[in-house]
Amino acid sequence: MHQQRGVSDWVVDIIIWVVLALVVIAVLYPMWFVVIASFSNPRLVATGQVTLWPRDITFAGYEQVFADDRIWRGYLNTIIYSVVGTAVNMIVTLPAAFALSRRDLRGRRPIMFLFTFTMYFGGGLIPNYLLFQQLHLIDNWLVYILPGAVSVWNLIIARSFFETSIPEELHDAAQIDGMGYFGYFMKIVLPLSSAIIAVLGLYYFVGHWNDYFTGLIYINNENKYPLQNVLQSILLGAQTAATGTTGSGVSAVAQQQLADQIKYGVMIVSTAPLIVLYPFLQKYFNKGVMIGAVKG
Repeated sequence: MHQQRGVSDWVVDIIIWVVLALVVIAVLYPMWFVVIASFSNPRLVATGQVTLWPRDITFAGYEQVFADDRIWRGYLNTIIYSVVGTAVNMIVTLPAAFALSRRDLRGRRPIMFLFTFTMYFGGGLIPNYLLFQQLHLIDNWLVYILPGAVSVWNLIIARSFFETSIPEELHDAAQIDGMGYFGYFMKIVLPLSSAIIAVLGLYYFVGHWNDYFTGLIYINNENKYPLQNVLQSILLGAQTAATGTTGSGVSAVAQQQLADQIKYGVMIVSTAPLIVLYPFLQKYFNKGVMIGAVKG
């Protein structure tokens, strides 16, 4: 029989929905404020008159950002680094994870230990710089690709996925048909792993897209800067112009307000492609992450 809900149940439901609504607002409102602030009059933003909707719409911040020719070169560089880097990451991570998921692989535990060891211990910035210098990776676009060819965390997730989600009976059937490990991996395992492939692909892509530290340390030629470093240069230039303005106080305030609007525009320009990409892959997240992260 259907049990009738009591008043206490309704109270608990209401409390849960209120808490969830507050969490959603706390997460989404800062993003929404950045969007509306990037289109609003910077004077109104600075005085707190912009809260829910843009006011006195202006594109001055975006005009300053897109007027710099470096931004298009930065976009192109970032797309190249992200696409090529993600492809290399997947080519290295998936076969390695599949091999380490096989219980008949000799020495897989020591190999996994060596991978895991690198998550906790590293040489540091100076040894890395000297190493990259010896490998001729300084001021070389391959510095965005090769040093981070595999993420151990993603490797562990993919390995767990292969162990728990690909039945061993499929391999037995493939062996009966005379299929080797390579054919089994390419023709059976990969088609059944679309969820984890999408998740890891997005993780790697976002990591490459947001990478500014590599360009900051290892790249000297501005023509090889990714978008993040170009936007950083634009933002620092605007901030320097604002703080170094001479003359009346009004012009200094106006410069600072314009610098703030450029800051909001930079945020939108750098995150918009990822925001557009995410909804197409979001459906894979729950399945891919939960199955790959928990060994049952």
